[in-house]
Amino acid sequence: MGEEIQADDGKVTLKRKITLFNGVGIIIGTIIGSGIFISPTGVYLYTGSVAASLLIWLICGLLSTLGALCYAELGTSIARSGGDYAYIYTAFGPLPAFLRMWIALLIIRPTTQAIVALTFGHYVVKPFFPECEPPQNAVKLLAAVCLCILTAINCISVRWTMRIQDVFTTSKLLALIVIIISGLYYIGIGHSENFENALEGEYGAGQIALAFYSGLFAFGGWNYLNFVTEELQDPYKNLPRAIWIAMPMVTIIYVMANLAYFAVVSKMEMMSNPAVAVIFGDRLFGSWSWLIPIFVALSTFGGVNGVLFTSARLFATGAQEGHMPAFFSLFHIDKQTPIPSLIFTCFFSLLMLTTSNVFDLINYYSQTLWLSVGASVVGMLWLRRTRPDLPRPIKVNLAIPALFLIAIACLVLIPVYTSPKDTAIGLGILLSGIPVYYLCVKWQSKPHTYHRASGCVLRFLQKLCSCIYVDSLEKLSNEK
Repeated sequence: MGEEIQADDGKVTLKRKITLFNGVGIIIGTIIGSGIFISPTGVYLYTGSVAASLLIWLICGLLSTLGALCYAELGTSIARSGGDYAYIYTAFGPLPAFLRMWIALLIIRPTTQAIVALTFGHYVVKPFFPECEPPQNAVKLLAAVCLCILTAINCISVRWTMRIQDVFTTSKLLALIVIIISGLYYIGIGHSENFENALEGEYGAGQIALAFYSGLFAFGGWNYLNFVTEELQDPYKNLPRAIWIAMPMVTIIYVMANLAYFAVVSKMEMMSNPAVAVIFGDRLFGSWSWLIPIFVALSTFGGVNGVLFTSARLFATGAQEGHMPAFFSLFHIDKQTPIPSLIFTCFFSLLMLTTSNVFDLINYYSQTLWLSVGASVVGMLWLRRTRPDLPRPIKVNLAIPALFLIAIACLVLIPVYTSPKDTAIGLGILLSGIPVYYLCVKWQSKPHTYHRASGCVLRFLQKLCSCIYVDSLEKLSNEK
């Protein structure tokens, strides 16, 4: 298998082991996690319109593709792991990058993992409670088990993690293809009653924004390959190729899957039960309906795997810049896995399981997520102005980031008026990172006892997990 960690000019670096197929698997596997199985309810709940819901799904796919194209330029000009964090750091400096890391640590990543794990738990338990809602404690317990098992696998082997990602991505695509074909057949034999009065619904700006939050959550993951760029083979070619393969495929599948859902599931059922795939299976597959919850559980299991894999690399990149404790950059000597970072990520995700309402979690984290995405794209435009000599194997047309930023501005600003409480909480958590930055990062003359204690913790974790400190690859400006 070769050496897992390699030395280069005195620096310890990661070996590039993620292929193009793996990269496509990460994007599709992370995007198609839980969203397509719960977000149809969220989108329809806020619009009340079949036609508007389908249009929102299509626009969400187009917006995500625009964002992915912008990130293709960012990922090939700044070929570092860390995604948004690395791009904001390069464009605007350490403080804005630290704040991005701060909200990722406290809000974005734990919430994402909790949502997908809760969906896994819900669909596993649902077949045992066909006539009522499953017990929330059982859902939370299964979500916790899912997180812990996948964290253990991520700690053991990168190859195992990638194999799980590839296998579960294939299974979830097969499940969605079955749903789409069955739904189209159902329409073809004359069942179109659910599409009557398709334009009736709610069209307030706040409701539309919340509907987009649910739809865009289902597309979440289009930028996750950028978080592991340093482990991607030939990133200049494979990053944009993976995006062009994955994004159109996911958009078509999502729109067609929602068309199938609306054909079979009534409007009242869609609004009252987020487990729309279970209702779909019960109505069409009879005694074989138990297969649908299994396929959904497999899908969400793979989704949690992809988010865990990329989250740990994000925090490791922050540690390499001194923005996170040094133990986040500890990688196992033989297995090349960031064990301390993975365990910490799992712990914060488990804390998020205190609530089982996935729609509250989606609305809570979406505003801060899109704010950070917008900052990255603004950073791309800023770097074009301030560093025109930076190598750019891919350079998108200016209209693409302009359209994307207009959409992001709407997603960030509208909830300021419609959901001021959630906005205030998110902003408060973001700004709370400023004193933490100056106290823990900027302050260089810390007491000797602080350095001694942190050194003891680092050495203890090194011995406990058989890890070494891994340096980042050189910045792209120093690479060919």
